[in-house]
Amino acid sequence: MSGNPADHELDAGIAARLKFNDRGLIPAIVQADETGEVLMMAWMDTHALAHTLATRQGTYYSRSRDEYWIKGLTSGHTQEVTGVRLDCDGDTLLVTVKQTGAACHTGNRTCFFADDLLS
Repeated sequence: MSGNPADHELDAGIAARLKFNDRGLIPAIVQADETGEVLMMAWMDTHALAHTLATRQGTYYSRSRDEYWIKGLTSGHTQEVTGVRLDCDGDTLLVTVKQTGAACHTGNRTCFFADDLLS
């Protein structure tokens, strides 16, 4: 069902529009489809993005573990991807999702639950 993200190849036309960093990664801002709430930020490479587009499952690249992770595969806190947009510079993705359960690894709905630094 989930497959291996490394098995997916990104369409060349899409890849040509993206600006990856020196590690071959692009930031993905993940937003709740229903509310617009920012849930998390993660990294994608071409395979993670291709897998996300093919399966509509939020799929990311973990820099610390040096491996792919499909959101919810082990936790059950899944992301059904409803949209993927590219920003005007081609260097950031906006991924809209229907989030089931927590988006953050801490168990919080969003990773942005800490105090506002301007407060």
